[in-house]
Amino acid sequence: MIQPTIGRIVWFQPAKKEDEPLRDQPFAAQVAYVHDDGTINIGYLNENGENGSAIRVPLLQEGDDTLAGGYFTIWMPYQVQAAAKDAVATSPKKTKAE
Repeated sequence: MIQPTIGRIVWFQPAKKEDEPLRDQPFAAQVAYVHDDGTINIGYLNENGENGSAIRVPLLQEGDDTLAGGYFTIWMPYQVQAAAKDAVATSPKKTKAE
């Protein structure tokens, strides 16, 4: 699990109408505040580069199901890969005796 911190970049899928598909490209967003319940406040840029903000947006972690109605954030694939590499690099090494 990647811990959210202020200033990190995430991808934002805004809420959508029931009969619409999820956006083919998410919005770029920056974490502005981290709530104790796993939600975050964000500032984002839409497809036209216009500013927006959203509060208490769920931050989905790797393995979580996306929300059909949108209104969620996810980590960029690069961040997930980097976190996985870091976890392997920092895990205790086993010796032959173990």
